[in-house]
Amino acid sequence: MGEFVEFLHEVLAPFGAITTRRMFGGYGVYHDGLMFGLVADNTLYLKADKQTDPWFDELECEPFTYQKGIKSIRLSYRRAPDSIYDDPDEALQWARWAFSAALRASL
Repeated sequence: MGEFVEFLHEVLAPFGAITTRRMFGGYGVYHDGLMFGLVADNTLYLKADKQTDPWFDELECEPFTYQKGIKSIRLSYRRAPDSIYDDPDEALQWARWAFSAALRASL
């Protein structure tokens, strides 16, 4: 497990236990068995949806994209705001929003 991923366990501790699993050169971030975040290139992306997109937009948190051939694929994950790394209350709030988006997507 990389240093950044280990650090995320500390950052997201106010939210409760998380697990991380290696996937496609990055990591999935899970809580209660549900993926609510992903790590790519030492960047945390949180699950987003129509309900939470405005908060990400306000902070100019770009979506997670990757290249597949000549196509750019956009997933429903957005870069986590930098404020979560220094403020446990912010980390808790954003983790809750991301988990809620993951729950809505799973229905």
